[in-house]
Amino acid sequence: MATQTQLVSACAVSFVTGIILSNWLPIGSHRQRHRRARNRKKGTSATTSGSSTSTTPTSETSENSDDDEGSVYSSDLEESEEEDFQVDSSALNDIPGETRMALIVRTDLGMGKGKAAAQCAHAALGCYRLMELDGAESQNLTMLKRWERTGQAKITLQVKSKEDMDLLYARAISLNINAYIVHDAGRTQIEAGSATVLGLGPAPKVVMDQVTGELKLY
Repeated sequence: MATQTQLVSACAVSFVTGIILSNWLPIGSHRQRHRRARNRKKGTSATTSGSSTSTTPTSETSENSDDDEGSVYSSDLEESEEEDFQVDSSALNDIPGETRMALIVRTDLGMGKGKAAAQCAHAALGCYRLMELDGAESQNLTMLKRWERTGQAKITLQVKSKEDMDLLYARAISLNINAYIVHDAGRTQIEAGSATVLGLGPAPKVVMDQVTGELKLY
């Protein structure tokens, strides 16, 4: 009888102890918390992945943004390369009359107006720097100041091919007119390395006309 009483007492103590432990150590809650933590981690990874995908521009989007002819492609300043040949244009300083700079655009490339405008700006700046460059054979501050005093005239013209542009380039060099060709890096509308605009001068108009006199306005 005493043994049975002890057994019942032990069972009762075990039962009460189990209830107390379950309250202090909620195993199910721990599992649920771990499960929720894993789900949150997966959700975060999925969100990060989704965000990365959504913020990466597609090539189609880039192409569409490049088709806006009204924009002046500020990024072109980092996308263009140049080709120049330094000549001593000081012999032209004694030729009187109006001076001008010519910007000759290739029409066969199909550039938008904004793209062409940006490329002309590169060519104009390139020509100026070429004749301003300290110690260079092409430096001609006398011609630059003369051009600046008389209104900084610039004329935009057109050619239909790279071959025509090359002929104009060679002709200008032979007449001691500094020349500067802009090559596009190909990140927007046209193929990389394309010669887009030929800048000439500034030089006296009577000399420039020997190169560009037969070209049409752009």
